[in-house]
Amino acid sequence: MKIPFWKYYLSYLFEFHIESAPSEINPHLYVSLRKGRYQLSTANAVYSYADLYTNFKQAFEKINLDQRQIEDVLVLGFGLGSIPYLLEKTFKKKYHYTAVEIDENVLYLANKYALDEIASPISLLPTDAAIFVSYCQERFDLICMDVFLDDEIPTYFETEDYLEQLKVLLNPEGILLFNKLALTEEDVTKCEAFLPIFKKTFPQATYIDVQGNWIFVNRAIG
Repeated sequence: MKIPFWKYYLSYLFEFHIESAPSEINPHLYVSLRKGRYQLSTANAVYSYADLYTNFKQAFEKINLDQRQIEDVLVLGFGLGSIPYLLEKTFKKKYHYTAVEIDENVLYLANKYALDEIASPISLLPTDAAIFVSYCQERFDLICMDVFLDDEIPTYFETEDYLEQLKVLLNPEGILLFNKLALTEEDVTKCEAFLPIFKKTFPQATYIDVQGNWIFVNRAIG
């Protein structure tokens, strides 16, 4: 959706509430306009923020996309499509995306405010990421795990069982980026506790501290 020019400029000074679309999954779900971008938020978290979704932006910089053979990308937790938007607009990459999003209201907002800005092909699936991962037969060069309910990751997504299923979906040289909140001391403690669990499935794993989040990576980078 095209932004009126006056709102675009004023959004660098004020945040404009655009639309609320609460759902059973996300009771406080809304789109606002900030710094000329549509932002998707819940009560305690930002789900999408176009090219200013800095956690994944910094992660993509760290893994050096130009040195990797990437064609097929799986996005778990789509929001307003910040991940394909970043890869296309900022990093000039045109990949094929399979995107999974459980909340139909998020999909409605993505269709209304974001998808027409992304030229890359996207297969957008309205389903639970846990179910999708369990039956998917495809393999991917890059998997971006960005599933949250407000500011929490549902417990199952941090289990060895789920991580093993993600491993099966990766091509041999594939990269997994697993986003986890690290805003408070309690968040960081949870990240530190998750790292050895992550390493049981991915022994060469590391993480990228992106100022408020940790992005766990299945292999050494650099």
